[in-house]
Amino acid sequence: MTSSAGSGWAQLRQQARSLETQTETLFHTYSQYASVPNIPPKPTEDERKIESQLEEVFEKRESLIGQLSRLLDSEAALTASALKQNNLSRHREILQDHRRELTRIKSNIEEARNRANLLSNVRSDINAYRSSNPEAAEADYMLDERTRLDRSHNVADSVLSQAYAINESFGLQRETLASINRRIVSAASQVPGINSLIGRIGAKKRRDGIILGSFIAFCFLVFFFLL
Repeated sequence: MTSSAGSGWAQLRQQARSLETQTETLFHTYSQYASVPNIPPKPTEDERKIESQLEEVFEKRESLIGQLSRLLDSEAALTASALKQNNLSRHREILQDHRRELTRIKSNIEEARNRANLLSNVRSDINAYRSSNPEAAEADYMLDERTRLDRSHNVADSVLSQAYAINESFGLQRETLASINRRIVSAASQVPGINSLIGRIGAKKRRDGIILGSFIAFCFLVFFFLL
């Protein structure tokens, strides 16, 4: 009898764990209805089906917990252990947590549906108002156009401001370079013999240029003569 009771306990626990896993899977699917775009104003057939499946699983789990409890009571005087008590308590806690989770998901779906319905009603009211008041619709259209123009002007002003800032930065850089050049020239003019040295360097470059040009001309003459 003890062996039979132990086997029955293991089977019931396995079924309970399987249903807990199934509940998690259904939660994942059910929670997605809170984030679907254009949520319908009323629950769809699939949404109601998943909610019904969750309720059925909860009933099965409640029944299994009851069977585990009765089985534990029947063997309390013989082989009941603290481990089995903890297992049973854990199954009850998980079921309570899942019931609270179902309530939370339902609330999220309902809030999403209410927001969607509210926005839909507002749009419908606005369209109805515009249909019955052409002048107001025209005024709204002109206001929207004015808003778009203001945004375009703001963008253009921002671009022009950036261009002016860049131009000013270039001007400051030119002034800085010119100032540096003036300082270099002034410093060079104050060094004794620097102008003479610069002149000799320039004369040497001109002389080297004349020699190089003469050599190239001589080479061309020889080349043509040989031809």
